[in-house]
Amino acid sequence: MTDHSPVMAVIGAGPAGLAAALAAAARGVRVTLVDSAAEPGGQFYRQPARGLGARRPEALHHQWRTWRRLRAGLDACIASGRVTYLSERHVWCVEGESSGFTVHALLGPEQRESVALRADGVLLATGGYERVLPFPGWTLPGVVTAGGAQALLKGGLVLPGRTVVVAGTGPLLLPVATGLAAAGARVAALVESADPRAFGRRARSLAAAPAKLAEGAGYAAQLLLHRVPVMVRHTVLEAHGDERLESVTVAALDSEGRPVPGSAHRVPCDTLAVSHGLLPHTDLADGLGCGLDGVTVRVDGEQRTDVPGVWAAGEATGVGGAALSLAEGHIAGRSAAARLRGTAPDPGGWASAARTRTRLRAFFAAVDGAYAPAAHWAEQVTDGTVVCRCEEVTAGEVRAAVGSLGAGDLRTVKLLTRAGMGWCQGRMCEPGVAGVAGCAPAPARRLLARPVPLGVLAEPPPPP
Repeated sequence: MTDHSPVMAVIGAGPAGLAAALAAAARGVRVTLVDSAAEPGGQFYRQPARGLGARRPEALHHQWRTWRRLRAGLDACIASGRVTYLSERHVWCVEGESSGFTVHALLGPEQRESVALRADGVLLATGGYERVLPFPGWTLPGVVTAGGAQALLKGGLVLPGRTVVVAGTGPLLLPVATGLAAAGARVAALVESADPRAFGRRARSLAAAPAKLAEGAGYAAQLLLHRVPVMVRHTVLEAHGDERLESVTVAALDSEGRPVPGSAHRVPCDTLAVSHGLLPHTDLADGLGCGLDGVTVRVDGEQRTDVPGVWAAGEATGVGGAALSLAEGHIAGRSAAARLRGTAPDPGGWASAARTRTRLRAFFAAVDGAYAPAAHWAEQVTDGTVVCRCEEVTAGEVRAAVGSLGAGDLRTVKLLTRAGMGWCQGRMCEPGVAGVAGCAPAPARRLLARPVPLGVLAEPPPPP
């Protein structure tokens, strides 16, 4: 007998996507869970490759019991046919149609072929990506993102180097530094640009999430245990080395976010893991016409976007960690299941998740304000520093476009310098280019969510 239950495509198998898929599948909706990775879990629950034979993968994680519960639930739903899990599918476009949606995805590591999937509704759990602001020497081999260092450790059981400096700003730096130290790397310093006083000014909002404060205290204890020097209100001014990284220059910041004269000193290292916070992945939402609030997808109390049939949850609606993503995913899955089946949603059924969402959104709004990058970071970027790696555009060229050629916005800077026209289409370099240019970041308007081979675009559309 043919199953005529509605189909929901969940894009992203991290915490939000997993929670949404399980909630929807439990309420009579067939779920197609699509993810670019080989295994579910996203970055937060990234697992070592199976061939490595890791004996204690839980040593690299916290909230391991939650992961085991999610994985067991997913396995049960796959076995029963309620969830179809499609790994290594890289979604590049979602088309809205009168009868539903078509999800287009590139296949496998090669990404040379595309498949099309039909769905009655779509839930975007596309996560976030790291923001790294440029500085002299940041293109040297040995300079990696903090999330990249964590991925190497979690997914490949590989240390990015022997002597590591973890730097930038944001809560991600804490688990990265403690994870690397616990795995055997010598963490020469954790360099955080945030001012501790900023947290004191937000004490009331931060106190609303005591579990998160306890988590932070746990990281602090591990840093003490591993004797990791912590430099708050400091920044990396420059990375040094001939063929690869050899050291970094670190300086204290004054109350205005500028380096304190005479405070600069070198820290020898072979690896710099750097991050300046996370940004939401919104390309698919933007392509569907979903409204944005700044850089996040706009949603209502049910996690619905303003495009009928499209929900969003997790980092795409605002960066806030795994617990918030789980709560939002659960709400979105329950709402989508009810509305796709033509029944009235029951907000009482997700009341606990809604309270968690409210509390954690307030907490992370306070955290985001405290962890803002140093106000005058762009002043330390020399004219010779490459700010757009794909097109090899320097800070000097960007400043010339503004000062000599009259560029007054980011789009004009892009047209005059090609900054942001390369492989990443500005996804990685745009915050840095905007900061150096002194322009406001422009909302992304990308037709495709990722680079697609021309041969794929030339293929005829799939039959209805």
